[in-house]
Parts: sequence; structure tokens; C-alpha cells
Amino acid sequence: MTNDLSQTAQYKLTHTMLRIKEPARALEFYEQVLGFRLVTRLDFEDARFSLYFLQPRGHSDQSDGSLEHAFSAMGLLELTHNWGTEDDDSTMHSGNSDPKGFGHICVAVPDIAAACARFDSMGVTFQKRLGEGGMKEIAFIRDPDGYWIEIVQPDLMEGLLAQHKA
Repeated sequence: MTNDLSQTAQYKLTHTMLRIKEPARALEFYEQVLGFRLVTRLDFEDARFSLYFLQPRGHSDQSDGSLEHAFSAMGLLELTHNWGTEDDDSTMHSGNSDPKGFGHICVAVPDIAAACARFDSMGVTFQKRLGEGGMKEIAFIRDPDGYWIEIVQPDLMEGLLAQHKA
């Protein structure tokens, strides 16, 4: 096997997918709480599922809604709804309880204290509040399906790492 990494120079991570139960509830959360915008919706009638591609408004590379851009733009969140799950008693697994797996997505904000105050005023569920635990400079919120979203302020990360070096 050859290992010519130059062949991967154009590879890029485009999206992360989360399964959701109720599209309206999930879309409201990601659009209203985190400011994402829906850029593409794809419905697959025969397979009975829908894909919702969302993009944070702060991204300079704004998706134009085309399929090509939805599958090539970086930093998209894909929400997948399997039709009928909104009416059954299943729950989505965040990956943070046994069996552990997926952990979280992360959103960077310019002012974490202001963002957390806003989340609080909107009734958002916190997994970990700012100032709690060993890593006091980060927070975790949960979306309506229980997925964890880490909230960070990038200019605080060096201080955070310096505190935790042995």
C-alpha cells in the first residue's frame, strides 16, 4: 500500500450528522438558539427520511443551497429525521451514556458569558454551566434530542490549557 498523502490534499470534512425525532423542534433550536440557517432540505419519499443541512451564520463560505455546495461546504450540520420516529417511544442516544461513543459538537462564540446568559434566558438546558467543573471556561448545552453542544470562547482556550498542564 502506498502512502502518498498528496492525494488527500483536497479532502475536507463537510458535515456532521445527528438523528432527530421532531424536525420542527430541532430546527427551531438550531435556528433560534444557535443562529444556524437551513440551507438545504432533502426528502427521500421511498426511504421515508429527510435531511436538513444547516450552517452557522458566521461562516464566510455561505452555502447557496445547491446539492453540490451542501456536500462540499465545510462546517455544516446535517439533521436526519426518519419519518415516524416523532410518534414512537424511541429516544436518540447522545453517546455520553453507556454505551459511550459520540460526544458532542462545538460552537465558538465571541463572548461566552453573554452567550450563556442568552441561553439561560431562552430556557436552554445546560449540561455544564460556565464556571462549573474542572474546565470553568467552557459550557455545554443540550439540544432537544439530548445531544451535547460545547460552547467555547476561542481566546480563552490558551488559558484553559495552561491551567491543566501538569
